Amino acid sequence: MNRKKLWRNILIGAAWVISLSGVVVLMSFISFKKETMVCKDVKIYIPGSQYFIDKDEVDNILGLNSNNLIGRRIANINLNDLERKLKANPFIEYAKVYADMDGVIQVEISQRQPIMRVLNQFDQDFYIDEHGLKIPLSANFTARVLAANGYIEEPFGNRVDTLHTQLAREVFKTADFITHDSLWNAQIAQIYVNQQHEMELIPRVGNHRILLGNADSLQTKFSNLLAFYKQAIPRVGWDAYQVINIKYANQVIGVKKTTKADSAKVSSALKADSINKSIQDTSHTN
Repeated sequence: MNRKKLWRNILIGAAWVISLSGVVVLMSFISFKKETMVCKDVKIYIPGSQYFIDKDEVDNILGLNSNNLIGRRIANINLNDLERKLKANPFIEYAKVYADMDGVIQVEISQRQPIMRVLNQFDQDFYIDEHGLKIPLSANFTARVLAANGYIEEPFGNRVDTLHTQLAREVFKTADFITHDSLWNAQIAQIYVNQQHEMELIPRVGNHRILLGNADSLQTKFSNLLAFYKQAIPRVGWDAYQVINIKYANQVIGVKKTTKADSAKVSSALKADSINKSIQDTSHTN
């Protein structure tokens, strides 16, 4: 039994030695092939439907227009340096550059995805992406995203940066909520920050404003707004209200527009009151 066990251990050891030797030979072959491999082509893959950075710009970053990659030995190309150059672009979130066994350099790029475009009170225009990072506008592409403007004090240094103010973080939180809800993403077109630093929502349907206030209890506030839309709007129409106030989580306040007839009634009431007052004053004088 001991002899059989010994031979089994010897055979297992021998198999491991042969396997490791094979791996070493294979790695040596691959290393030798890489040393002599010449770049035959560069393939660029940019997924997604928003193209802040296009293939021509990637070509410029990689130096393809000057033909300094194709025809060169892969070993003499600093692939890590090419990755760093791509990642330095503000519109690129992720980049990977590697060479396959056929001598083709593969370039995979993931772009930043904006969810909101902001015009702050300093007239600076920029995007905020899905991670809450500020990014500049692109000369190649304009994203159709939620707009935000008004008394927004968030500064922009024309580079990728985090949000510095609490108000900007609340606006981003609201935009993120709206963007991920198909109903409100279709209905809400703009976030306006008023002088009181409260958020007002501008809808695509209806001439009213929605006073949201802050970004607390968003799910409850929007659920209340939906209930108001379903119950009140069918009775009076989309244009009946001037303001729909949902900033309080436990109630919705609808402020109707003042029509010409309403203005005339108010004017007549004020005139009548003025006449009655004059009569009363005169009687006291006599």
